[in-house]
Amino acid sequence: MKIDGIHYRSLWLNEDGVSISIFDQTKLPFLVEIITLSNVSEVEYAIRHMQVRGAPLIGAVAAYGLAIAMNEDPGDDNLYLAYKTLVSTRPTAINLKWALDRLRTELTSLPPERRKDIAYQTAGIIADEDVTFCKEIGRHGKAIIQSLYEKKGIGDTVNILTHCNAGWLATVDWGTALAPIYMAHDEGIKVHVWVDETRPRNQGSLTAFELGAHGIEHTLIADNAGGHLMQHGLVDMCIVGSDRTTARGDVCNKVGTYLKALAAKTHHIPFYVALPSSTIDFEIWDGLHDIPIEKRSPDEVSRVFGIGPQGKPGWVDILPEGTPCENYAFDVTPAEFVTGLITERGTCRPLAKDLKALFSDLVP
Repeated sequence: MKIDGIHYRSLWLNEDGVSISIFDQTKLPFLVEIITLSNVSEVEYAIRHMQVRGAPLIGAVAAYGLAIAMNEDPGDDNLYLAYKTLVSTRPTAINLKWALDRLRTELTSLPPERRKDIAYQTAGIIADEDVTFCKEIGRHGKAIIQSLYEKKGIGDTVNILTHCNAGWLATVDWGTALAPIYMAHDEGIKVHVWVDETRPRNQGSLTAFELGAHGIEHTLIADNAGGHLMQHGLVDMCIVGSDRTTARGDVCNKVGTYLKALAAKTHHIPFYVALPSSTIDFEIWDGLHDIPIEKRSPDEVSRVFGIGPQGKPGWVDILPEGTPCENYAFDVTPAEFVTGLITERGTCRPLAKDLKALFSDLVP
């Protein structure tokens, strides 16, 4: 997408053919900083500390991380060590393991001298596939928004509530939950987005950053305001992303998603989840019991990042010193609360038989 009128992907291979560049998302939306990742340790740090985030983007960056490792040493021991290092960085988002497994399987069958070239080639394919998948998600999701727009009456506005950031910053380009919104806006459909602040890391600021750059009408709200808006008929649909989706359609996403799904169900508001097939874990059935939920540093709860009195970005403590905090990064929304899953192959009900029919070639 665009920053100051210039098109960017959120990840790209540099001219040296080895290192990659990303936007440091811990600095956004206040500072736009590009950083270069040249070794496995830097890639590990970037993923673990959320300089890159979003399940699809994490997968693509991890794939390049394994390629960088093969540039350093293509031997079996380093392949195993780099895989082990990278796969441990974020336990919940399945795209990370999916991309690393795909690459490791391919590389293991090759002699060491061929691994570097094939690793970079496959990592590039994974990144390009993500862009293609997100475009298709956008196309299928736009049709849903179009239908709501026509029902409301041409000229009226479709009000969409989203949670966390599932735009181009969370993928290689376009995004998942935001791709349909971008495409609808670009085709003249009037949309307005209610942007959850998404505590504790305030990823709603990233969504606001993206939507503002694209010229899409939006309003940031406190996380607790969503139910109120639904009560008063101010939300026409919800659309969120997913970090892992089970074989029966349970959805694991940024913590707070479940509460929005409950409110949407109560008020008969469509609740859609946009995701690429790489986010579906067909080996897991019960999301509530089988998906590992990442617990992150309590500091993310006890502090906020923003602009200080002197105009400089930084962290601010918001709690009494020593206050105990828990920081669950994700929650699980059972399939019964999801209206539909928007994928690159179309929209389906969150049912095992529908997912299996749509992705029969991917089911183990």
